[in-house]
Amino acid sequence: MATVVELSPTSEQSEFVLGSAVKKKTPPRKDLSLCSMRYGIAFIAHFCNFTLIAQNSVISITMVAMVNNTDHPSHLNSSIEQLLPDLNGDQHDASKHLSIKAPVYNWSPQTQGIIFSSVQYGMMLMQGPGGYLASKIGTKKVVGIALLGSSLLTFCIPLAANLGLAFLLATRAVQGLTQGAGYGGQFALWQKWAPPTERSRLCTIAMSGMILGLFTVLLVGGIISEALGWPFVFYIFGGIGVVCCLLWLILVYDEPVSHPWISSPEKEYILSSLDQQFSSEEQPLPIKAMLTSLPLWSMCLCSMTHQWLVNTFVIYTPTYISSVFKVNIRDNGFLSSLPFFVAWVIGILGGQLADFLLRKNFRLITVRKIITILGNIPPAALIVALPYVQSSYIVTITFLTLSCGISPLCQAGVYINALDIAPRYASLLMGTSRGFAHSSAVLVPIVAGFFLNQDSEFGWRNFFFVLFSVNLFGLIIYLLFGKADVQEWAKDRKLTRL
Repeated sequence: MATVVELSPTSEQSEFVLGSAVKKKTPPRKDLSLCSMRYGIAFIAHFCNFTLIAQNSVISITMVAMVNNTDHPSHLNSSIEQLLPDLNGDQHDASKHLSIKAPVYNWSPQTQGIIFSSVQYGMMLMQGPGGYLASKIGTKKVVGIALLGSSLLTFCIPLAANLGLAFLLATRAVQGLTQGAGYGGQFALWQKWAPPTERSRLCTIAMSGMILGLFTVLLVGGIISEALGWPFVFYIFGGIGVVCCLLWLILVYDEPVSHPWISSPEKEYILSSLDQQFSSEEQPLPIKAMLTSLPLWSMCLCSMTHQWLVNTFVIYTPTYISSVFKVNIRDNGFLSSLPFFVAWVIGILGGQLADFLLRKNFRLITVRKIITILGNIPPAALIVALPYVQSSYIVTITFLTLSCGISPLCQAGVYINALDIAPRYASLLMGTSRGFAHSSAVLVPIVAGFFLNQDSEFGWRNFFFVLFSVNLFGLIIYLLFGKADVQEWAKDRKLTRL
């Protein structure tokens, strides 16, 4: 005789022994230890994300030195070229100086836009498959191969540019596929390594590496280009990626039970806490139930609309500062990097805040939604206010820094919600939701270009209002339909013999 028993993430769990239900006790809570193996792995993942985003975005900085600005001004978006007359002069002088050390190309603004976006499609397509692949063959292999592939392709970009535009676009496209697999594949790690009470901290430590990568690229990319020539920016960040790959392959293991250097108490703590989440038995993928799940769709939509805000910061912070204050490139790099440094710090602290609220007995869904609100509404409101305070240099930079700085709080909210609603399938779902959210990297330049090309005076204001509306829409859907309890389709069904 067999009975189907559903295992759910409660504080107590029943086992059947000779037909009688026996309670399992909740494992004892462990104090936070930054020297523990799980936090060491989180910091290595932080370094990996730093490397991937730096290799992804570094061409946006080197493009100033790569193009012949006598023929074509270099911008992230061609529709705003008339807004930056002073900046063009600085870029022209820089290009004349750098052309002695490195080749310069006659790429139009439209061509530059194609080069920028060529990596994004692979990123968007591969995050979901990367997560699924990692859940099948292991995070260590998927992310390790992705890191190595992205780093080697970063080395090849100067050569590809010399061979021709088609070679450069092909290199960037393949690099996007490897980076997408790396981003999506890493989430499977936290299915096996993150105790439920520490998920927010571990995930935000890992994901904040992306913000630090943007900060570093904005800060030092131009300096390296001026000192050594733009190809060395790719060589340096490619070399960093190879080192990161070696660290990953040596120090990271898919499960605590297979790690050779983890302490026995830590291993027991992690395994006992995750025993309450799901069993290790293979389960079929409930695709139909996933496609009809409102909590899942609300999570994906809110992630996408928040990424709309994030990609606005990434793509248009230097452009907005230049168009309003006409600062030179070196000062622009410093001012543009400052908001990302603040975002890096607050992103890590956001995970601490989420877990603190959980320890104070706040409901999990309440914590996820509070953190998501804080990461959406204040940043979007500050962005909308920018055109009305641009007469003040200090107020504008303060608003921009606070807006960008607060937004990573969502890393401890909607972005890790898949670990709550479907821990067994979290890798696939987190990768898919991030891939879906990455579509905003393609949409934001199109929408911004439309408004800025039509009306240079009110274009920023109209674009920021659209951003606020998109952001608010996704947040409302998540507040209405978002959940934090394991969904029926994600629960384990274990066959128990009586």
